[in-house]
Amino acid sequence: MLAGLSAGERSMTAALLGYPDGSVGRVMTPETVAVPLHSSVTEALAVVRRKGAQAETVYTLAVTDAGRRVTGTVSLRDLVLARPDAAVADLVDDDAPRVRATDAAEDAARLMGEANLLDLLVVDSEDRLLGLLTIDDAVEILERADTEDAARQSGAAPWSGHYMYVRVTKLARTRAVWLAVLLLAAVLTVNVLQIFEDSLEQVTALALFIPLLLVGTGGNAGAQSASAAVRAIAVGEVRLADLPAVVWRELRVGLLLGTLLGALGLLVASLLVGVQVAVVVAVTLVAICGWAATVGATMPLLARRLGIDPAVVSAPLVTTLVDATGLLIYFSVARVVLGI
Repeated sequence: MLAGLSAGERSMTAALLGYPDGSVGRVMTPETVAVPLHSSVTEALAVVRRKGAQAETVYTLAVTDAGRRVTGTVSLRDLVLARPDAAVADLVDDDAPRVRATDAAEDAARLMGEANLLDLLVVDSEDRLLGLLTIDDAVEILERADTEDAARQSGAAPWSGHYMYVRVTKLARTRAVWLAVLLLAAVLTVNVLQIFEDSLEQVTALALFIPLLLVGTGGNAGAQSASAAVRAIAVGEVRLADLPAVVWRELRVGLLLGTLLGALGLLVASLLVGVQVAVVVAVTLVAICGWAATVGATMPLLARRLGIDPAVVSAPLVTTLVDATGLLIYFSVARVVLGI
């Protein structure tokens, strides 16, 4: 592919490939137009006319000083509407966001969305202009990142290509590993059931509510919390330092939801199996919802701290963990309330 490029394109491609994989330097366009800080609008527009044909975009123009360091940006709209004798220095936006070429491309793309930018300045360690991240590239980066997160949240490895044309064996391979991991994790649930086998024999009605409490409510509560945490991490709303606040917040949310569901469970279970077992179900719903919400919000943050994609430890893994630990909560409550 490189051999088929022109000398100029090959040089630019080689330069971009020199940046780390996943960095904004890999996806920026080096074909930009910069206008001098100490110039008039007329002089700046002359630069745009002279160099604009070779640039990918001229809507956002970098403004540089004599040392090629970026001082800000000026839009083509502002130049066209300004007086011909006006100074570029009076039009420059000194607070224009910028990123280093080695910064993560996904973070840069999300910054563009937050700041409502069409183009984002990319500079080196000395603030010299290297290129621009354009909005079309930013959209592709976010689409790719969101696709990967969606795959991991559903318990599959990311894959590329059109869904209808990807081989069946490839689709199966992307899902098989995580299904195997989750199957092994589910063995914990079997072990817990074996431990409390005697309790089940004494009060068989307890078995009726295992799917409701664990597979249903506990797993759903954990999945909701994990999905919210992964999204908050992705858009930069929470960091590891926020872990105590996140835990406290999700614990309260879980306990509130558990209380509402517990009241409903108490009513339904009382009609089906009696008051004592109904109390076990209600108390367990409160405890499991609080626990599941806390686990769901905590695991993605801890994964981020360990350098693991937070989406990997989201819904499926959280649900499996909540199933095993939820059984411990359920039968512990049953032993206390029923005295078995």
